[in-house]
Amino acid sequence: MSAGNLIDGRSIAEQIHQETAQRVAALKVRGVQAGLVFVRVGEDPASKVYVGMKEKTSERLGIASRTHVLAATTTERQLLDLIRQLNADEKVHGILVQAPLPKHISETNVFSTVAPNKDVDGFHPVNVGKLLLGDTTGFRPCTPAGVHELLIRSQVVTEGVEVVVLGRGNIVGKPMAAILMQKGKNANATVTICHSGTKDISTHCRRADILIAALGSPQFVKADMVKPGTVVIDVGVNRIPDAAAKGGSRLVGDVDFAAVQPIAGKITPNPGGVGPMTIAMLLQNTVRAAELMAI
Repeated sequence: MSAGNLIDGRSIAEQIHQETAQRVAALKVRGVQAGLVFVRVGEDPASKVYVGMKEKTSERLGIASRTHVLAATTTERQLLDLIRQLNADEKVHGILVQAPLPKHISETNVFSTVAPNKDVDGFHPVNVGKLLLGDTTGFRPCTPAGVHELLIRSQVVTEGVEVVVLGRGNIVGKPMAAILMQKGKNANATVTICHSGTKDISTHCRRADILIAALGSPQFVKADMVKPGTVVIDVGVNRIPDAAAKGGSRLVGDVDFAAVQPIAGKITPNPGGVGPMTIAMLLQNTVRAAELMAI
């Protein structure tokens, strides 16, 4: 199949950015400046790039953002104290602590300390619980929420279809399943989660009407694992050696894109698919947090 089956994440993310910018402007008319704070611990190269991209997009949409950069030797107590200060700051509507964190800091403790109403990453236990219960007042994790928007805005039917999610992580796999299994519009799917303990993953994959790969294994999904017409969403970000590429490596997803694209009904490219949606949903969550605090 031609490039006509591509799901253009950049284009859909830009639609959402335009909607978010309008909401930011409406808040400003009311005297409210949406504010987002990033916290980065250490000098992880990928984290620096991700936070930089989020900062630039925040500025473009009119969201006031700032970043706290802490040394890799920062203690957990020092980080938690900063988060509590941000929780108490009325000008801060969203808080994002960039993962990964140094090994001596518990991500669970950090995510649990961010106030639920400022948890625009959707990782606080309260928001996780609300998602599982189908309570829409919480914040959903940005990447699975972005995948959901890709499906909705690409007119992919989820009601009653077979969805297979590869990966059971807390950031994508589990919340993705929770979103699509809910009873309601744009959900109501039959969801199977596959993981390292699953027997004969290929058989499960070939049953899928929608296949979402989020297991962190380069080009894991091959053509013989996908039935014709399946919607394939590639969440993976993996770096593999490539002597011909700048720096000697390149990024690929969890799907063997070249082999799977001709078979898929719709498919996300990588890059340019899910990635832009994560930032779009983060900033949408932030403006929603500001709206809720301004009521």
